[in-house]
Amino acid sequence: MKIIPAIDLIDGKCVRLTKGDYSTKKVYSENPVLVAKSFEDAGIKHLHLVDLDGAKASRIINYPVLEKITNETNLIVDFGGGLKSEEDLKIAFESGASKITGGSIAVQKPTEFANWIDQYGSKIILGADCLNRKIATQGWTELADLDVIDFIKNYQEKGIDEVICTDISKDGMLKGPSLSLYAEIMQRTDVKLIASGGVSSMEDLTFLQEIGCAGAIVGKAIYEGKITLNELSELC
Repeated sequence: MKIIPAIDLIDGKCVRLTKGDYSTKKVYSENPVLVAKSFEDAGIKHLHLVDLDGAKASRIINYPVLEKITNETNLIVDFGGGLKSEEDLKIAFESGASKITGGSIAVQKPTEFANWIDQYGSKIILGADCLNRKIATQGWTELADLDVIDFIKNYQEKGIDEVICTDISKDGMLKGPSLSLYAEIMQRTDVKLIASGGVSSMEDLTFLQEIGCAGAIVGKAIYEGKITLNELSELC
């Protein structure tokens, strides 16, 4: 199972939210590049980088931070947040992203997103973030009338291989991930599932590994000291 620390960006700073609520913003570092370097120094190879400004604005904004991180580390970065156009996609890849995560565009512009899958293959990850099983868009400020399993199945048929799923009710709460939801997704689809939201301990990561997740994103648990980089280093 891949261990994937997360850096969420607002105004170029490393922040965390609770349940995706922008009013709960807490700044953990003014320098996300140093944070990324600390992950690399611990032997971690992957990074989930989220442009929260971009998610709200529906266009890529924090790509200079992406560029700095990919220039100054060897981390394999998947980048998401506000990618809505071919131009956004081009900027993300030119700035060093190895993969991009598309969520809102997969709901709002399904034909264009399907074209991205055809063109870029495994470089495209589906973002299937949900609240009460309904897919959330626009930086989690809106809910679509789409069940998360149906949403994933639809894009699996279009060629998606890798999916990041966040249960928004768990995000930033440090009370454990949605194991039953993730188990159901893996039972009913054939995608490689990256679990996100709620990871609060090494035990949570063990559970996610045992149910068969391909990866786990760890955010607030690192920043709040619930999981140390030394502990993650042992897993990596």
